Formats: sequence, structure tokens, C-alpha cells
Amino acid sequence: MKKDNKNLTKKISQIVVAILVVIGVYFLGYFRGHQDLIFEKGYIPKILNKEQGKPKDLDFSLFWDVWNRIEEKYPGQLDRQKMIYGAIQGLVEGVGDPYSVFMDPTLNKEFLSEIEGSFEGIGAEVSIKNGKLTIVAPLENSPSAKAGIKAGDLVLKIDGVDTEGMGIDEAITKIRGSKGSKVTLTIQRDNEAPRDIEMIRETIEVKSVKYEIKDNIAIIEVSQFGGDTVDLMNQAADDINNKNVKGIVLDLRNNPGGYLDSAVDVASFFIKDGLVVSEEYKDGKRDEFKANGNAKLAGKPLVVLINEGSASAAEIVAGAIQDHKVGRIIGKNSFGKGSVQDLEEFGDGSGLRLTVAKWLTPSGRYINSEGIKTDIEVSITSQDEAAGRDPQLERAIKELK
Repeated sequence: MKKDNKNLTKKISQIVVAILVVIGVYFLGYFRGHQDLIFEKGYIPKILNKEQGKPKDLDFSLFWDVWNRIEEKYPGQLDRQKMIYGAIQGLVEGVGDPYSVFMDPTLNKEFLSEIEGSFEGIGAEVSIKNGKLTIVAPLENSPSAKAGIKAGDLVLKIDGVDTEGMGIDEAITKIRGSKGSKVTLTIQRDNEAPRDIEMIRETIEVKSVKYEIKDNIAIIEVSQFGGDTVDLMNQAADDINNKNVKGIVLDLRNNPGGYLDSAVDVASFFIKDGLVVSEEYKDGKRDEFKANGNAKLAGKPLVVLINEGSASAAEIVAGAIQDHKVGRIIGKNSFGKGSVQDLEEFGDGSGLRLTVAKWLTPSGRYINSEGIKTDIEVSITSQDEAAGRDPQLERAIKELK
């Protein structure tokens, strides 16, 4: 009887071990097959990459290995949400396109404020060009303009931090800041020696359109294509038509761009009908944007001023006017940004600017890197600036008289 009990106990032990092995193998397989779980409030699991069209064949194990190492070994306090934003920023930077940017809620709010005409900072548009952090354009009367920053200047350091390899979103975050605070940019211009320029950040209030009438010539300056641009252009156009001017100078110098629809609407003031710009997508399909019929200023003699700081939407307007032969282009060749970004805002306030297409002038020109070439090239020297002369504007007015 004791022997039978011993055999029975042995058998039960073997069965229990076998069951434990099966359970262990099951859970090992389960967790191995569910490495892509994330846990939300209440620890409800959600399987990543289960949706149709997601890249199921990608191995995310390295990402989680690094994440786990940080969780296990980093001695400081972790901000996991900031880590997630950083991972997404790295994902977008990995595309290799300087104009595609993921912005956390704070940066996205600042960007939207800027395009609407009010923000705090130094008032300079920056971008990555040829792998270098570059000033696209300083805004008029901004701290950057007052400090002598110019379009095309390379930003080598921000507060002593080297910008080599720095993403555009990180650079913008470092340059911007609250009113009254200081920032120092190490600038290199052409082949000159680098120099430090310290600036005090201010609240930048920008009306995107200003105009004046000088010697019976209307001079319209558009500093960016924002939410107020079309309304201000309508006001200017009505007043100009009442004054019966000889001609118009459209000044797009140091205009870094803005909204596509604003650019199309501004071009439509001078172009009666036809194509303003087209967008070409990855699959070869195109969207065409035509003049809207609000050609209040069409038919008047027109000169457009551009320079190295004229970019994106400013180049769309200049290119359309040039292709339709309704105005001459004077100044220096423009920046050369021929891509279109889609702006999407997410539920937490973060945003994604993603390049979704390239844009073409009405004649089909793709101006990326090359820019809009002037009909008449006119430079402004340092001597001109010191003397307060503007030979580009002087030449434009001369063309219209």
C-alpha cells in the first residue's frame, strides 16, 4: 500500500510538472509573440501594428530593449511622455527631409501662433539647407533684424551648443523663448569668421501686409502668408484702386512663406485666370490651384522683389507672376523650397508638418534648391545698408516710371 501511494505521488508530481511546463511554454510563447504591447490606464493591453496596412514585418524589439534598459538602469526621474515625443521626433527626422517636423504640444502652439502673427522669440525663420542650420529670413523690426541677422546666415551654435546634426525642431525650441530672456547665436556669413550675436527675445507682432504710395507707385510688402494676409491685401487693393497709381511693387523679400491658400489668393490679385501652382504627389497625381477671380490689381504694371530670404509660398507667388508674364522679378534668386507640407494637429495638441508633395510653377518648373531666378539681378551691398540705400527697390520703381 505504501509502495502504491509512493507510485501515485510520483505520478501526480510528474503530471503537475508537465502541466507547469505546458503553462510556462504557453506564456513564454505569448509574451514572445506580444512584445508590441502597450499598457494604458487600467493595464488594458493594446496590440500595436494590428491595423490594416501597418508595417507588421518590422522588428521593434530593439526599441523595447533600449526602453527597458532606460527603465531598469537610468538613475534619474523619467518623463515617459517626453520620451515618447522624442521617439516620434526621431522617427520623423529619420525620413531625412528638413521640412518634415513633429512638434510637441508646446512647440506646435508656438508655431501656430507665429503663423497667425504673434509669438515670442527673435523673429527669424530658420531651416536646414545643405545640412546646415540656416536663417531663411529675419522679420522686419524683430530682434534678429535689429541685431544684423541676414538671410543665408549659418547658425553654428545656439547658446554655445553646436548645431551640427541638430534637428530643426530642437533648434527652434532652443532659439525661441519667453520675452525678456536672452539667446546667443554663433553666426557665419559667407567666408567671414564666425561671430556671436546676443539678442533679447521679444513679443513679435506681425501684420503680414503693409503698403505705401511713393511717387505714385504703390509698394506692397508681404512679410509672410498668414491668417490675416488676404484681408489686408483686399484693403490695400481697394485703396490703391482709388488712388489710380502708375504701378505696383510687390515686395516679397525675406518672406519665408506660410499658407498655400493665402499664396494662391495673393497671386490671384494680379492674375486674371489660369493656373497658379500645382502639387505633384508620390503617385504622380497632381492637384491644380487656379486663380480665384479676385483680380483687383490685374493689368497694372507690376514688379516683384525677391531675395535669398524669399521662400516657399513667396516663391509660389513670384513664380506664378513670372510664368504668366504679368510682372518682372527683380533682386536676388530666392531660397529654393519646392515642397508642400501638410499640417496635422493631434488630440493632445502636438502637430506634424509632413512633406506630402512637390509644387510646380504654372509652366511646370520645380524650383527646389534652385529658387526663382530674377529677370533683373540687383544686389544690396554692406555699403548700401550702411547708407540706408535700397537699390533693389530703387530699380523696381525706375522700371515702373
